[in-house]
Amino acid sequence: MLNRVILIGRLTQDPELRYTQSGTAVASFTLAVNRPKNGDKQEADFINIVVWQKQAELCAQYLHKGRLAAVDGRLQIRTYENREGQKVRVAEVVAEGVRFLDRGGAEGEKHSAQATSRPQADTFDDPFADDTPITTDDDLPF
Repeated sequence: MLNRVILIGRLTQDPELRYTQSGTAVASFTLAVNRPKNGDKQEADFINIVVWQKQAELCAQYLHKGRLAAVDGRLQIRTYENREGQKVRVAEVVAEGVRFLDRGGAEGEKHSAQATSRPQADTFDDPFADDTPITTDDDLPF
């Protein structure tokens, strides 16, 4: 069986960074991902992304609303009970790798960086990427 999702899109808002009671970092954000519709028209899907540990902290620090990012992960469907006692079903992508595809700011220069908790060999092939994985803040090209 296979559960793998690869998305490229723009963040709709800055990532929200939180910590679990045990101190594990978790960030969440939404990607707007285009999909074709009838000829040249396009529509966007808004997909919830969840990122864990050091990768979550890097995303919260360096990704911002409007930035282009690639996410490699798995689809997760979960349910929870809201405050009104109703069951809510949520679909989200749990990121295993996040690649920053552009540089924010006025220059608009295209840079690629990756925040990942796995070796590069396990990440998806990205035609825009030449860089090695980011392992510390000092490795970031900007």
